[in-house]
Amino acid sequence: MNPASATTLDWALPDASTSLAMPKNTDKSGLFNEEPSAQPEPAVAAAAATDEVSRFEDALGELETIVGQMERGDLKLEESLRLFERGVALTRQCRQSLETAELKVRNLLASDDSAG
Repeated sequence: MNPASATTLDWALPDASTSLAMPKNTDKSGLFNEEPSAQPEPAVAAAAATDEVSRFEDALGELETIVGQMERGDLKLEESLRLFERGVALTRQCRQSLETAELKVRNLLASDDSAG
């Protein structure tokens, strides 16, 4: 993965035809007036999980590229510092993703233990 392309963000702003309505379970103040459903729809949950995995894999790939560039030792100090800073941010992102995955596994195991 090219680190330069990894820093490019693709943003799409909503146009005038896009509706930005509040969720159905909120009142005019934006506060929830009833409990949202505890479990997301299976398709939504699967898409979110795939997206999380994808973000983790992308971050890990970029981190591996940065490590390779820094290990060569042919970078100027300013570029090394910039890449090091990016590497630290990616490491934190990966660690957070792994902690989230671990929590999900623990919750699944705990629900299996309580059900059985």
